[in-house]
Amino acid sequence: MATISPYLNFMGNTEEAFNFYKSVFGGEFLTLSRFKDQAETANVPENEKNMIMHVALPISNDVILMGTDTLESMGQQLNKGNNVSLAINATSLEETEKLFNGLSAGGHIIMPLEKTFWGAYFGMFTDKFGIQWMVNYDLPRS
Repeated sequence: MATISPYLNFMGNTEEAFNFYKSVFGGEFLTLSRFKDQAETANVPENEKNMIMHVALPISNDVILMGTDTLESMGQQLNKGNNVSLAINATSLEETEKLFNGLSAGGHIIMPLEKTFWGAYFGMFTDKFGIQWMVNYDLPRS
């Protein structure tokens, strides 16, 4: 069964925000990766390379708080309403496609489902009610 986690977008202060959340919730980051650490993001300007590409902090057995920095160089803008997404982690390719296709019906697809450099089948959209979603399935590693 799929799980849903909040995914927060920040304008350059993700690391500060997540260190604060960590001080409140406790625990350790499952992931903290910077844009400079990914070969696929080599075109990111020098002043954005140290920004957070992805961070994940478990806050309970069932919920992981995740986040990223918004990159102006990629045309991204942070506005009220687009600073939070719901991230679904599916358990199969079939479930991923079912959830993506069902929830995105009548909405706006931002990134179609596709295999990614981080080893997942992933897509993003805004549903017909204006809610932002990300659907992810971690592909089996061979």
